[in-house]
Amino acid sequence: MTIIFGDHAEAVVQADRVLIIEKQFTVSGYIKEEDSGETLIGVNIIFTDASGHQSGVTTNLYGFYSISLAKGTYQVSISYIGHESYTASFDLHNNYNLTVHLKDKALELSEVVVRDNIERQHLVDNLDANLLGHIEMDIADIQSAPAIMGEPDLVKVIQTQPGVQTQGEGSTNFYVRGGSADQNLILLDEATVYNPSHLMGFFSVFNADAVKHVELYKSGIPAAYGGRISSLLDVRLREGNKNRIAGSGGIGALASRLTLEGPLVNNKSSFIVSGRRTYADMFLKLSQDEFTRKTAIYFYDLNAKMNFEIDSKNKLFLSGYFGRDVAKIKTLQYGLQWGNATFTSRWNHLFSDRLFANTSLIFSQYDYLLDLGGAQDNVNWTSQIADYSLKSDFNYYLNKNNFLTFGLQSVFHKLRPGESKENAEEGVPRYSALESALYIENETSLSEKLQITYGIRYSLFQTFGEGVALQLDSNYDLIEEKEYESGETMEAYGGLEPRLKARYKLTHGSSLKASYSRNRQYLQVLSNLSLGLNVFDLWFPATNNIKPQIADQFSVGYFRNVEAANLELSVEGYYKNLQNQIDYSDHSRLLLNRYVEQELRTGKGRAYGVEFLAKRRTGRLTGWLSYTISRSEWKVEGINNNNYYLHNADQTHNLNLTGVFHFNYRVRLASSFTYATGRPVTLPVESYTYEGRVVPVYENRNSGRLPNYHRLDLSIEIDRKKKRQDAKWSSSWNFGLYNVYNRHNAASVFLSPELRDLGE
Repeated sequence: MTIIFGDHAEAVVQADRVLIIEKQFTVSGYIKEEDSGETLIGVNIIFTDASGHQSGVTTNLYGFYSISLAKGTYQVSISYIGHESYTASFDLHNNYNLTVHLKDKALELSEVVVRDNIERQHLVDNLDANLLGHIEMDIADIQSAPAIMGEPDLVKVIQTQPGVQTQGEGSTNFYVRGGSADQNLILLDEATVYNPSHLMGFFSVFNADAVKHVELYKSGIPAAYGGRISSLLDVRLREGNKNRIAGSGGIGALASRLTLEGPLVNNKSSFIVSGRRTYADMFLKLSQDEFTRKTAIYFYDLNAKMNFEIDSKNKLFLSGYFGRDVAKIKTLQYGLQWGNATFTSRWNHLFSDRLFANTSLIFSQYDYLLDLGGAQDNVNWTSQIADYSLKSDFNYYLNKNNFLTFGLQSVFHKLRPGESKENAEEGVPRYSALESALYIENETSLSEKLQITYGIRYSLFQTFGEGVALQLDSNYDLIEEKEYESGETMEAYGGLEPRLKARYKLTHGSSLKASYSRNRQYLQVLSNLSLGLNVFDLWFPATNNIKPQIADQFSVGYFRNVEAANLELSVEGYYKNLQNQIDYSDHSRLLLNRYVEQELRTGKGRAYGVEFLAKRRTGRLTGWLSYTISRSEWKVEGINNNNYYLHNADQTHNLNLTGVFHFNYRVRLASSFTYATGRPVTLPVESYTYEGRVVPVYENRNSGRLPNYHRLDLSIEIDRKKKRQDAKWSSSWNFGLYNVYNRHNAASVFLSPELRDLGE
């Protein structure tokens, strides 16, 4: 057999048994927004040759794309949410750089806004993309959903998606497919956010004015990410306008926000700064009541980002976040505060037209302080976790049918799970840990119908001294405290994490998808509070007594699009097998407990369910309807007679209906209705009196439930000035009603010490 490469292929096409390998050329570049100059994520780029055959690619998280094509004439079609499509023809006979700036799509219609800002191409992408358990949120959807006191919140919108359950009233905690809240990896520009809540959970730390892109992975998490076993919430910040100075802001009933952005050097670099603060504490000072006047409850946060286009092959990004909540009652000498801080430095480098690299230096910190100086025991408790990360990720566009990603990363964790200023012996021992990983993953198209993504990740976790390891016997009694010198390895865990996804396109309007993944988690939260407040969480590493959590998830889904109605329909089923899950012994104490590991019990779990989603993206009425039926159960040594019991995240039924009705181009009404089965709780069945105190006797773990949860929210937005592409300014009024019919949803259950008869 003869093998011919390149331009001489046509001369030998009639020859017998000749394998023709055409020379490939690379088309690459960036897709940007014309108005601001920001790069765009997930843009669809379709190349059609003279015979009508199509090849496609999407931009990565930095707006870059690359594809290898044979010599010839092509028509390129580019489409993206909220932007005008781009079409052009060109002859390909050398490597070609094609960078395109897409125009914003004008929303000026004579009578109504039909939100035709999402091309029909998106319906095709929904079928073609090899993604299962994946949600990509449109920022317009987040901003148009009902807002609490004028503040749009992406976490609240995420909680309306199938397979996602909320922990309770006013909580930014969320459970994904039966997992715990700490099993979600939450990233802000690649930096881990350990506590996403403001104001005891009524708001999240994400300011919608500064957010560019949001993705949630419930399954099929890319091999580039690890460290959590339930989900990945990836939030990317905007880069700022490279062409002109711009600003936006809002004044709400509870908080105000302001965003400024603009070029540092025109078309080369830009900045964005966005801040928020509540001001209720300022009005409390005007009260005549001393207790109220000396009470302060508020939060603030700040996002900042700069980017520099050094040359055609190098870009630098600097971004950071800082936010804090403060609650003080001076008359009682009580104080509580918590906050997150992140910093990310990223360098994008093009080694070639087909090899893209991103290297990041990342810092992340979460801490809280609980000061009950006026209490009898004078409690003063602090906790902190800080991460220092280095990672390099590579995208290699091997050819038009294979997209390879690989990389390595390492995170140094410094953990202070809990310390008391009053008594050092009550503090939980400090830990230092190194979490490292290598990964490789390939997305390959075997045919127009079949696409497979396969990869593997290896992770290694090591804890180091200076520290103390508790040696426990089979009854969890302390044998000894073994001390380790600085830098000495205390414990090490590691293992492989395979990933596999497949998509088979059944027809033009339907496809079948499946995935399998294994994930490992080396950090976990210790918290036995039932209020839905993750302020007092203790982040704790895997130790000699606590093994890493492992989850194997199997998923399958059927996707169908009804193009005539611009309607996306899907049904997904999943099963998760969980290992080394942590729960607590009866009457356990986590706060101010040096020997907290004695309170922990480990076991296994299982979670399974079916999710339904119907979503309409265009027309006068847009929105989505989601429904999930699921079960989450654990089986832990020494609990419930070693039988399965419901996990805190179990929620049999979860229904969400979110809709936006456009009366005209100025007025739109948004509504969101939620109905969910009440969360499992452990309730007392009887009580007795001991030394003048009521002591409850509880039933089996999580054998009771809170009342079913339901709530309706409404908001109406009125544009005061018609929004045009050439408008220098625009403004709007937003009026919202939270819990319209005043449903009294239970957040938790308490046993009053005054009760002697449980029937009262």
